[in-house]
Amino acid sequence: MRIPPQGMRFFVVSLRNDQPHKRMESCSPSSRKTYLLSLGILTGMFFIFGAVSWVNSILIPYFRICCELTHFESYFVSFAFYIAYFIMAIPSGILLKRVGFKRGIMQGFLLTALGAFLFIPAALTRQFGIFLLGLFAIGTGLAILQTAANPYVTIIGPIDSAARRMSLMGIFNKTAGILAPLVLAGLILRPEDSQTFALIDSGTLGAADKALLLDELIRRVIGPYAALGVILLLVGIGIRRSVLPEINPEAQNAATDSSAADTRKSLFDFPYLWLGALAIFCQVGAQIVAVDTIINYAGSMGMDLIEAKAFPSLTLSCTMLGFLSGIVLIPRFITQKQALVICSCLGLALSLGVVLADFPVTLFGHRANASIFFLNALGFANALIYAGVWPLAIRGLGRFTKLGSSLLIMGLCGNAILPLVYGFIAERCGMRAGYWVLIPCFLYLIFFSLRGYKFERWPWQRKPQA
Repeated sequence: MRIPPQGMRFFVVSLRNDQPHKRMESCSPSSRKTYLLSLGILTGMFFIFGAVSWVNSILIPYFRICCELTHFESYFVSFAFYIAYFIMAIPSGILLKRVGFKRGIMQGFLLTALGAFLFIPAALTRQFGIFLLGLFAIGTGLAILQTAANPYVTIIGPIDSAARRMSLMGIFNKTAGILAPLVLAGLILRPEDSQTFALIDSGTLGAADKALLLDELIRRVIGPYAALGVILLLVGIGIRRSVLPEINPEAQNAATDSSAADTRKSLFDFPYLWLGALAIFCQVGAQIVAVDTIINYAGSMGMDLIEAKAFPSLTLSCTMLGFLSGIVLIPRFITQKQALVICSCLGLALSLGVVLADFPVTLFGHRANASIFFLNALGFANALIYAGVWPLAIRGLGRFTKLGSSLLIMGLCGNAILPLVYGFIAERCGMRAGYWVLIPCFLYLIFFSLRGYKFERWPWQRKPQA
């Protein structure tokens, strides 16, 4: 792996208060080792983000059965998890500013571990509300972690190749996303559960027998989440003692584009940042709809949970192919802006395929309506959109970088809102009709990729006199 000189200088910035901008112009072997170790830590963090986040695709249908929920109610799993990004993103930025990035990352991991441990009393009592509290705590911890991690990745090197580094992180994130649902499903699902679920749905069980059966099913999550909590606790302590350096993102990002931030008084003076936050909202919401709803959608085609559990991993495998394409193509053959336009247009085309295709297809050993495979392919288009939006939205923020990063993290609440919108439509109009929610998302992403990122001033703001 070639290490960009800008990235090497970044990691040897002196962060003492009296010398915030001073850099070493040469790279010693020790600084190169620190860079590589830090890069390894960041990729490990993104792997953990994926492992913790993408298991929701299994929890949604599992909780729907065990906690006796409607389809709409089951999507509160995603809502509780991701609404924390909206509520806690700004407090996360304030926390990082106050305690520093390393200590903030440690606290983020500890809070995520607390959320995992809350699954134990939730499962023992079979209370969906306690599960939601645990998911909110996990989401809050991840809001802190991602508020810290994304600036690291974005400004570690040249801004015009940030999408490539984001793609590298995305590979680790989606690798975990492919593996984690399958691992969790392997731990909590058994071959005979198809008959068990059919028996529960039949309505022939007495109330006491049904409660005992549901209690046994839900308590299977205790072991995996107790182990996850311990791992997160140890990782948080390890990060605090690691070589990962503190960073000064304001100084580094100001150096990337020195023309803007010093003349602007607040975040409201950066239209492209706000438009970028909305683009993040649309992209992540469309992505989570494609992954977290697909098992229930497969169920509407007659597949049981044992068979349908593979579909989220198929979608994330397509996402992995997208990330690999980004690493190969950006910036050598296409720019990250061009990749953003191409993927946004492709996402719109595939979304139309999801809602309009209506014929049977056999792929990957599954016979289903073609629309579900368009939904799988949507993972490819989604791969490079986030990586393209982030650097365009955060460029040149200077001293506003931390708060700007927090605002973009707030955009991740699209993961909370859009699955509920999908569930609302699906309950009333049919599960395939619910995917119309994807169309306006990709239309907006096309707008942002062509025009929105260029908005340096609001229409009512006059351009300053030369």
